[in-house]
Amino acid sequence: MLMKKILSLLTVIILIPACKKSSTPTNVLHKIGDSTQGGIVAYILQLGDPGYDVGQAHGLIAATGDQGTDTQWWNGSNVTTGTTGTALGTGSANTNAIINAQGIPIGLTYAANLCRNYHGAGYTDWFLPSRDELNKLFINEKEVGGFGDYIYWSSSEFNAIYAWSQLFDDTYGNQGNLYKSAFCHVRPIRAF
Repeated sequence: MLMKKILSLLTVIILIPACKKSSTPTNVLHKIGDSTQGGIVAYILQLGDPGYDVGQAHGLIAATGDQGTDTQWWNGSNVTTGTTGTALGTGSANTNAIINAQGIPIGLTYAANLCRNYHGAGYTDWFLPSRDELNKLFINEKEVGGFGDYIYWSSSEFNAIYAWSQLFDDTYGNQGNLYKSAFCHVRPIRAF
């Protein structure tokens, strides 16, 4: 009788954690570093991220390489674009707003326009990552690959003169703001 009670109690103890809902999407088909949809999976949304859905995996795909190595954020003049969104999920809207404010490139293209015009594997929804999206690329740079010790632009504006950027080094990945006229690297991303 005592043995039955102990077995019943152990069964309950084992089953309760097994019934707990997972925060990992149930249909994760890819992992960070996998090649898919024209690029490399750079991040998979987690519980608490904007757009997270436990029943459907979503995340970010990075282009397989930099699309600009000496690219300016601006199109030749300091204007406020209103792209202050820094969170996951704001890069595409930021990119659209930058292009609407900056217009058609004069001479060399600028970072947001370069990303929007990238058509890796035929996809046309590439964009310049927001500050937090860019940081996810830095965190997973080894799995994504192709990054050097360079400064990369984000789509997040600091003010009319500065925009957020991030140093991709092996240690810190410092984020800061630079003059929009500075020349930095650009890595387009897209959402899935």
